[in-house]
Amino acid sequence: MLTRCLPTLASALVLLTSACTAKDTPQESAKKAPVEVPASWPASRATRDLSPTRAQPEHILLRGATILTATGQRIERGDLLLQDGEIVRVSATPIEPVPQGAITLDVSGKVITPGIIDTHSHLGVYPTPYVAAHSDGNEATSPTTPDVWAVHSVWPQDPGFQRALAGGVTALQILPGSANLIGGRAVTLQLHPGISSRAMQFPGAPVGVKMACGENPKRVYGSRGGKPSTRMGSMAVWRQTFQKASEARVAWDKHIEDLKKWNEDESAKPGDRPKAPALDLAQETLVGILRGELLVHVHCYRADEMIQVLQLADEFGFKVRSFHHAVEAYKIRDVLAKWDVSVSTWADWWGFKIEAHDAITQNAGLLQEAGARAIIHSDSAIDIQRLNQEASKAYWAAKHAGLKVTQEDALRWITANPAWALGIDEVTGTLEPGKRADVVVWSADPLSVYAQAEMVWVRGVREYDRSRDAQPWSDFEAAQLPPE
Repeated sequence: MLTRCLPTLASALVLLTSACTAKDTPQESAKKAPVEVPASWPASRATRDLSPTRAQPEHILLRGATILTATGQRIERGDLLLQDGEIVRVSATPIEPVPQGAITLDVSGKVITPGIIDTHSHLGVYPTPYVAAHSDGNEATSPTTPDVWAVHSVWPQDPGFQRALAGGVTALQILPGSANLIGGRAVTLQLHPGISSRAMQFPGAPVGVKMACGENPKRVYGSRGGKPSTRMGSMAVWRQTFQKASEARVAWDKHIEDLKKWNEDESAKPGDRPKAPALDLAQETLVGILRGELLVHVHCYRADEMIQVLQLADEFGFKVRSFHHAVEAYKIRDVLAKWDVSVSTWADWWGFKIEAHDAITQNAGLLQEAGARAIIHSDSAIDIQRLNQEASKAYWAAKHAGLKVTQEDALRWITANPAWALGIDEVTGTLEPGKRADVVVWSADPLSVYAQAEMVWVRGVREYDRSRDAQPWSDFEAAQLPPE
């Protein structure tokens, strides 16, 4: 039996040996597995969700208030239904029957608006108390630092966050300072308390980038005998920087095309796989700007310099999302309206340096009348606590000048328009079904100096209620409380 099986075993061994040998032939070794080709290079950097478990959103019916939706609709004695962190229904008539499980809260005589959004804040990077150890807003070591990210400087226990929330703010953009021509990446936060800045990030918000022209960069680096020391030096550094970024973009785009060809070429060998360009965090940000993946926010006061920045953007093919401070924006309001560039400005800051001397209180109103997107920002740990009043000042200055602006316009200056500037207008900034439940209940018309934010919901969580004793978010502030 065994003798009769030997030829069969031998044949099997021969076949097995032949198969193993065949795998090692040069022809077979030329085959390779295709790789995934990224849509852009470098691919996005994914990180794990490190957010703590949040309080559950309320299922609540707010009944009987005046509802200002920031869409042009004003509802008297309306109802607003919130569930699972979203706005479910906005109604001009009582919602009956009350949905099962919903808590009804009578807010008759109150006013409901979307949460306030601040496009320009340095909370957390210049926190309270303001001491040298907390000065983390300017990486003033080079005229361009696109590799730095503000999120890595934010101290989430800054008491200013809780103060802003008490003023009706539900989201805000934290920017690097303005010492540099390119100061780095900004971050949009939602006002949920968090143990880390990552835990406070607004889900899905696009990344912003801070740029700055004018007095600040040339003063900082000119005083050190460096470049820029003039406005022409600033423009030269910008153009050189974006020229290098354009070349990096070409190299990365070429790599993607080469990778596609290598994938499609069945005769290509694994060793012929195209090598990716070296990654550089600064170039990654700059190329993101050129691709339109990052939103550009530019600190710029003078009208002539805003035009120069738009020419720079045109030269290198990127867009400016918002000019910040922009006290002379009214001089070029037709251009800004045509180019769809928003303006994040103050109501009445003036004269604190030369480039602020042509500021006027009608700036926002003139922009509004011309069809441009006006925004009232804070740039201040104090003003952020009363942005509703800042918008009111700009509104009444415009009205007294005879400009055609409405209270609805003024509301949009601190809600819908900043939401657009931060790229989050599809999910917040107005009171509409399906949007986030970022909601403020005011004691009176929010444009009144007497109005107080009584309750604030951030994605359906009641993070502030004036009727309750608020517990400090910040360990620093908790340590200052007297013993009971």
